[in-house]
Amino acid sequence: MRSRFAAPFARLALAAVAAVAVTATTTATATATADSRSTAVRACVTTDLTYKVSLKTQAGGYFLVTAKAKSGVTCQLEGVFPSASFGSSADTEVSPAEHAVGDGVTLTGSTAAYAGINPKTTDNDHGREFDHLHLAVAGDETNAVTLALPETATVDRPTATNWHADPADAVPFSG
Repeated sequence: MRSRFAAPFARLALAAVAAVAVTATTTATATATADSRSTAVRACVTTDLTYKVSLKTQAGGYFLVTAKAKSGVTCQLEGVFPSASFGSSADTEVSPAEHAVGDGVTLTGSTAAYAGINPKTTDNDHGREFDHLHLAVAGDETNAVTLALPETATVDRPTATNWHADPADAVPFSG
């Protein structure tokens, strides 16, 4: 007699456990599906990008670096200043021209990011001349690229702006 009452109760318990398992599996599958369609864009590295350096006369003169993603690449460039130097000594490394981190820029297709580099922030006759800039995305310095400058620059305490989506925001004003 006990087996007659136990069987329906056991079937009911088994059905309840199965319902919980199906719900958990469905939730896990929905979560995994949502995660696989995530819109998060990976961070850019130096080799993801192409670079162009142009000379600008605004704010006493500076170099505007334009970065674009290579074909087929979509990445996020952090809103910090690039890792750059004009030579191999520490006094030719750029320091930040801005005090805060800016918005990142998602690069893909023709979208560009801009950073302004002021090679000389001092008001004196000191400095050394360079005709190349070593540049990397911050954190990826081992893959730095060397870029020819449009003209020779006298370098003394250089600064750089953060990467910006608008070139007007990449003017390294002194002061």
